[in-house]
Formats: sequence, structure tokens, C-alpha cells
Amino acid sequence: MSTTEENLLGAFLKDRRAKLNPTTFGFTATRRRTPGLRREEVAQRANVSATWYTWLEQGRGGSPSSEVLERLARALALTSVEREHLFVLAQHRPPQLRYEVTETVTPQLQRVLDALTFSPAIVKNATWDIVAWNRAATAVLTDYAAIPPEQRNVLRLMFQRRSLRAAQADWEGVARFVVAVFRADTARLGVTERVKSLVEELCQTSREFEAMWRDNDVRAYGEGKKFLHHKTLGRIALEFSAFAVDRRPDLGMVVYNPATPDDAERIATLIQSQAAQR
Repeated sequence: MSTTEENLLGAFLKDRRAKLNPTTFGFTATRRRTPGLRREEVAQRANVSATWYTWLEQGRGGSPSSEVLERLARALALTSVEREHLFVLAQHRPPQLRYEVTETVTPQLQRVLDALTFSPAIVKNATWDIVAWNRAATAVLTDYAAIPPEQRNVLRLMFQRRSLRAAQADWEGVARFVVAVFRADTARLGVTERVKSLVEELCQTSREFEAMWRDNDVRAYGEGKKFLHHKTLGRIALEFSAFAVDRRPDLGMVVYNPATPDDAERIATLIQSQAAQR
């Protein structure tokens, strides 16, 4: 690295170790000319050569592997944001995604859903279980609260629940899209092994799913339009957009907006009527 280029990685490492309390990690705090951990102590905690670590801070250590970066992140007690920044500085890319299979969302995220009064919205986790929804989703899509938690999975609902199948104006097109996005999404998150049992179950219970899964199609969620046959409203059109939840790669939010003023008016009337009956 030339002297005209900032050694951003070295500066970040040096700054992080300077902020650590040696006694927290079992080192003595006496006879230190500078605050924080010594280079040798970081190297020891990361199980790397002290010489190589010194070179890394000086911009002469080359490009560290992902495994070494993970050890450095642990050695320096980096937060998830700091860990990601370390990878970006060292490899010019974020680290491999970490996922959790959560069954809840934060109160703040639930309030975001609830603020979308007339736009159905759901949140799905890494295995596409639906873990949160708003009142508009209950009114327009389905009553998720009435569905057993183990069945609140996008693919199970699509292939195993007749009422949701009947509500799709183009079930086969929607189902193919869902399967293709699911394949790409779970592979990106690295949860392919975890969803293996779900795929096996669906292949056994649905020949249509088995055929679609064998096609190996992949798609991105992005944006699109969805048409539903609603039991009260009749045919309605919705525009959907998918969003990633910041710092939570395992969670994805999908928001459905009425596609036309007429759809918006009918949905609003339905939701207001249901609210008045409570």
C-alpha cells in the first residue's frame, strides 16, 4: 500500500485494540505506554503470528482470509457492524451472511407494520415462516393468527392450504415465482440444509411443488403485481415490494399496496368496517 493511500484496515485495527481494556481479557494493565491491548496480545487471542499482525496494521500483511478475519473480529470483540466493516476494508466485500431462525420481531418493527393502515404487510424469517403481520394483512390476505404457527410458512400456505390457493388469480404463476425466490433466498442465506426437511415434506405432499422444485429456477422478490379473489371484495389488485430488514438478513418484509384508487377505497372500507365491529 502506497503512502498516498490511507491504510484504512490498519488504522481500524489499531483503533479497535486501543479501545479495549486489557484486564477484561486477562492481561495486566501495568507498564503500558499506550492504552488498550498490545499487538502481541491481539495476535495471541487471534492465534496468528505477532509479526504478521504487526505487518497487517502497517499495511504490509496482504489480504487476510475470511477465517483469519473472523478470529480477529473475536479477538477484538467487534460488534456485528464493526465485523462487517472489517471485512469490507480487508476484502472489499461484506462477510458471509449470518442468519437466525427467529419467531418474533422487535416491537419497533411491529409498529412499522401497524402504521401501514391500509397496506397489507408481513415479515418472514430465513425459512419463510411468517413471523409478523398487520391488521390489513389479516383483512386482505388471510387471518394468520387463526393458522397454527407451524403452518404459517409461505410455501406450506401456497401448496397445502386450499383457501389461499383459491384466492390466487394465477395460482400456478404465483407458485412458480414463490418456489424460485425461495430457492434463491435460502441459498443466499446459507439455510439450504435447514429447509431440507420442508422441501422433502412438500415434495411428498405436492406433485406440483416437486415438479417446480426440480426445475431449479431462481428469481428475486423485488417488486410486482398480485391479483386476488377476495371473499368479500371480489377481484383486487395489489402492488408488492420486498424489503430487507437492516442488520437482520434473516428477515424480509413484504408490503402490498392497493394498485388502483378503487382497490384502495374498497380495502379501506373493509378494514374500517372490521375495526368498527371490534
